[in-house]
Amino acid sequence: MTAFSILDLSSIVEGSTAGQALTHSLDLARHGEALGYKRFWMAEHHGMSGIASAATAVALAHVAAGTSTIRIGSGGIMLPNHAPIVIAEQFGTLAALHPGRIDLGLGRAPGSDQRVAQALRRNLNSDANQFPRDVMELQAYFADDPALGIRAIPGAGEDVPIYILGSSLFGAQLAAALGLPFAFASHFAPGDLDEALALYRRGFTPSKQLEKPHAMAAFNIFAADSDEEAEWLASSMQQAFVSLRTGNPRQLPPPVAGYRESLPLQARTMLDNVLQASAVGSRETVHRKVAAFLQRTQADELIISCQMFDHEARKRSFTIAAEVRDALAQEEKAAA
Repeated sequence: MTAFSILDLSSIVEGSTAGQALTHSLDLARHGEALGYKRFWMAEHHGMSGIASAATAVALAHVAAGTSTIRIGSGGIMLPNHAPIVIAEQFGTLAALHPGRIDLGLGRAPGSDQRVAQALRRNLNSDANQFPRDVMELQAYFADDPALGIRAIPGAGEDVPIYILGSSLFGAQLAAALGLPFAFASHFAPGDLDEALALYRRGFTPSKQLEKPHAMAAFNIFAADSDEEAEWLASSMQQAFVSLRTGNPRQLPPPVAGYRESLPLQARTMLDNVLQASAVGSRETVHRKVAAFLQRTQADELIISCQMFDHEARKRSFTIAAEVRDALAQEEKAAA
């Protein structure tokens, strides 16, 4: 059975606040926990008016304290923004407070532009080997490697599984070489998905953390009681994406009927391309599209993104997605 998980951007909707967005994140995590989702991840972004999870470890502490069984983690921490020891201490602290529930997903992109990177006081090194070195240094802090000459407290000896996130072949190769789980950002960058998963599986080397490949694929699900309602609800994310791609990031706007059809051809084509890994529609439509995506990718885990203006509609979407998960599991069992 393919595990289903949640990726939350803690969206700040128009007319709302960061505090309300984070409150909704906790409520969604509790909802996902009750529905049997495996993990709840939050992403690091900076300087984005519509995202409240910039201080990702702090946001995760809020969510972890309000839940009890669902795994909590980053999807991801943008490691070029941080000294590895700081991340070891932050996630070591989370693991000390919530043993056996904390994941650490790591990305290579800065999650921001050059100005924000400078504000973070990080010198973005163009050396392609910097990210792998930082990942291995972070592993060494958790392993309490004496060769470092310094200990991360908390962090040393904590069980914090590391995941490599990526939207290109680089992340797939690194995850395979280090024997780590790999999560592909197909929910907004699906172009290299198939090649990256094949490269990861083909080159995987077992490690202390993982004996065999574990491939996760990010996927958008906008589910509702009808295809028409789901299309309408999905227009909030479509508007936000168009705004981001045209250099005008904004808070998540309310849905607009017929939005996609109102766009010029170039914008529609862009949306259709970047949002290929999506299921928008009723339970039946979502079931069909998720089944096809899983058949294509053979993903071990699906991590679902859903940016909706209305919080209750978003929870409803995750309920329908869980029903689809359970139906697919029954079909798999019957076919075995």
